[in-house]
Amino acid sequence: MPRGSLGGWCGLALCGLMLALGTPAMAQAPGLGIGAELVDPHVFRVCADPNNLPFSNQAEQGFENKIAAVLAQSLGKRLGFTWQPQVFGFLQLTLFNYRCDVVMGITQGATMVGNTNAYYRSAYALIFRPHAGFDGIQSLEDPRLKGKEIGIIAGTPPATILAENDLLDHVHSYELSINTKFFAPAQDLVHDLEQGKIDVGILWGPIAGYFASRSHGALAIAPLLHESSDGPPMTFSIVMGVRQADDAWRRTLNAIIDKEQPEITRILESYGVPLLDPRNHVIYAGG
Repeated sequence: MPRGSLGGWCGLALCGLMLALGTPAMAQAPGLGIGAELVDPHVFRVCADPNNLPFSNQAEQGFENKIAAVLAQSLGKRLGFTWQPQVFGFLQLTLFNYRCDVVMGITQGATMVGNTNAYYRSAYALIFRPHAGFDGIQSLEDPRLKGKEIGIIAGTPPATILAENDLLDHVHSYELSINTKFFAPAQDLVHDLEQGKIDVGILWGPIAGYFASRSHGALAIAPLLHESSDGPPMTFSIVMGVRQADDAWRRTLNAIIDKEQPEITRILESYGVPLLDPRNHVIYAGG
């Protein structure tokens, strides 16, 4: 899920994930320029979770790792990662403590960090076994979900909508706020889906698309594009987060994101991430 939304993280997630509480450990005056804003002006230093595929891991196999490598090369900097599990207090321990200069995968509008321009937009999605009757569903209000065993990550926006549509009697809930070093709720949900313990799952789109794209056709996804006017959002734009005072650095990142957007999009598609335009029209269906 996108980070920055559960209060902000999706944790996207997105989107259910607020990975940090508290205020910055240090403050700096704005307008000092990149040299004064960065931990090391020669290194593109990113704080990331060491065990959180498809986003990042310590072997640098996640799509955020790959995107970071593209940006570092474009900036002419060495790439460096500071590893920290993305649990509560993540930003306080990392970005705000000057252990890095950027955190990727933040939900646009998250107020605890400065936002770059968005580098992709995605949606929560259904994930299911093909030919199970879920193809083409775009809303959790679809009657085809009635009576089905549904897997959901607790505390995410889809859970609220399921409750409003009286679908909780058939919900299998998987814990949200966990340390990825020890738990993998999305992977557990997908395993239960493959074993037939649930009929369909609901995951943040990049996660659903990643598992589907690597299932050799055993799983499919359907992005949830239709949002009710009075319900929680299901689509989110994703940005990179910097310290609020780092204005020059944010402007530099915006220019590099714009320059490298075609390659960023190619990486996202290679991981099966469903992609939307600003009006929620599908650019790439994912999976």
